[in-house]
Amino acid sequence: MTLNELAILLAALALAAPLARWLGIAAVLGYLVAGVLLGPFGAGALFSERDAEQVLHFAEFGVVLLLFLIGLELRPKRLWAMRQAVFGLGSAQVVLTAIALGLIGIVFFDTQWQPALFAGAALALSSTAFALQVMEENGELQTRHGRLGFSVLLFQDLAAIPLIALAPYFAVTATHQTPHIDYLAFAKGLATIAAVVIVGRYVLDFLLRIVALSKVKEAMTAAALLTVVGVTLIMEAVGLSASLGAFIAGALLAESSYRHELEADIAPFEGLLLGIFFTAIGMSLNLKLLVSEPALIAILTATLVAAKALILFVLGRWQGLESGPARRLAIALSQGGEFAFVLLSVGRAAGVLGTRPSEILAVVVTLSMAMTPILLMLERVLFKKHAPQRAFEPIPENDGHVVIAGFGRFGQITARVLRAKGIPFTALDISAEQIEFVKRFGNKAFFGDVSRPEVLEAAQIGKARAFVLAIDDVEASMRAAEIVKIRYPHVPIYARARDRMHAMRLLDLGVTALRRETFLASLDLTRLLLVGLGYSQRVAERTVNTFRDHDERRLNEDYKLTSDAEKLVERARSSQAMLEKLFREDEIEEANLAQSESTQRETKSKSRAGAA
Repeated sequence: MTLNELAILLAALALAAPLARWLGIAAVLGYLVAGVLLGPFGAGALFSERDAEQVLHFAEFGVVLLLFLIGLELRPKRLWAMRQAVFGLGSAQVVLTAIALGLIGIVFFDTQWQPALFAGAALALSSTAFALQVMEENGELQTRHGRLGFSVLLFQDLAAIPLIALAPYFAVTATHQTPHIDYLAFAKGLATIAAVVIVGRYVLDFLLRIVALSKVKEAMTAAALLTVVGVTLIMEAVGLSASLGAFIAGALLAESSYRHELEADIAPFEGLLLGIFFTAIGMSLNLKLLVSEPALIAILTATLVAAKALILFVLGRWQGLESGPARRLAIALSQGGEFAFVLLSVGRAAGVLGTRPSEILAVVVTLSMAMTPILLMLERVLFKKHAPQRAFEPIPENDGHVVIAGFGRFGQITARVLRAKGIPFTALDISAEQIEFVKRFGNKAFFGDVSRPEVLEAAQIGKARAFVLAIDDVEASMRAAEIVKIRYPHVPIYARARDRMHAMRLLDLGVTALRRETFLASLDLTRLLLVGLGYSQRVAERTVNTFRDHDERRLNEDYKLTSDAEKLVERARSSQAMLEKLFREDEIEEANLAQSESTQRETKSKSRAGAA
């Protein structure tokens, strides 16, 4: 690909998604249309078939990154909780859809059962990237039907591996030869997965900690990408799915302290490559087949979408979904997927499918992808929008989390109180040494620079009950406060101010729930000092409280004059005089109070003496 072609592709990506959003359609559909226009069969024909194939091969890495990020979100406990949906609902969908599509091929297209069943299994797999992208755009990933859809997609990705391995079996049985399965390759695959699990569990987190100690952001980004690329190369070397390897690597790092930082580093690459992936799919669409076989392709596309949607709808209802969510689940996963392209290619190479049938089915898969956002848009128009159901994992009402930015001496105190009260929190800190140190004492924090929007997004700040800003670095603290105030105005901020000027800058942003880090500690020490100097406990507390109230008022008054240095100097002088006046008034009041108490004691003493 030349530099000019790269510029054209990037321009298409920059324009396709905003135009699609402006037209009210899914961004994915915009990428597909852009690919059709740029491809060899489009109006511009700017990219040849070979170019389109190269772009598609390169952009498939976006799907790999997507599966890695999905793995990062799936902690082992959560994955175990989803086992019934993944292996129960997922297996039911794949098996029933493969059988249904296979029977359609046998009955209506006079196909032998072996290639029909193989093609049915390939078409049963939905597009993980496409479906998740569409559901995320519609805000449905956190709903129950969104979680069920994710479970089905996860099982489909797992099912693609044995289907690829068993392709030769379908081919040889179709020619009535003795089936042969490479058991050595199967054993190598299992051994490779086991090796990835062991290395990821015991080595990856250690290596990431070493990189994090350098405090070089670029090194952390490179390490994150190297993790995914390395696992991909290992899996492909033994003939396994790179997507599965990326998912396993992500799942192994789900409990890592560097999970949020990895997610923030990889997410931009994943989004860009997925955009290129869908554009390349549009480029690969053979419009000549649409002209030569329009009726056949239309019938096959409608059959694929209708059969998958019907089965998914029934399964959704079986899982307890209402009709609206079940319908949206069915539509979101009704298309063919990226693994269908892989399986069709493998099936053609193994002799299961002919060249023309595989090309026609590839066009059908592409068109089914294009139909998904259109059908979802029609569903919203034709049916009233249903309120989203609860997430897959029931969440107690008091389960909202708190994001703590900075896990040093200030943030740890807040965290200890929250833990004691049973309030969940996510703690983030930029220091790898600090994270390792607090681990030794049973505390859990994640590595991440909260002054980066991606890190805050990865920590799900938008769903947080509160944001505790306890960063030592003033500039990083201000950047984080600005991000939260602008992007998540509904999240209350409780801030630690390093000094008076930092407090004023936070007030300028509208952050009013703040505490200066040494202010209260200094006042408490001063109270002890006054007691040690001979003042009574009451006098010491009264003096300290008077100063605190006065200084808080002065801070708010000074904030109004931050742009006028002369008035600030003048106010500082007058404020000192006012404080001295307040202390003199306190002394007079304290003397009067002491005199009153002395008189009362004398009166009581005389009364007791008279009674005696």
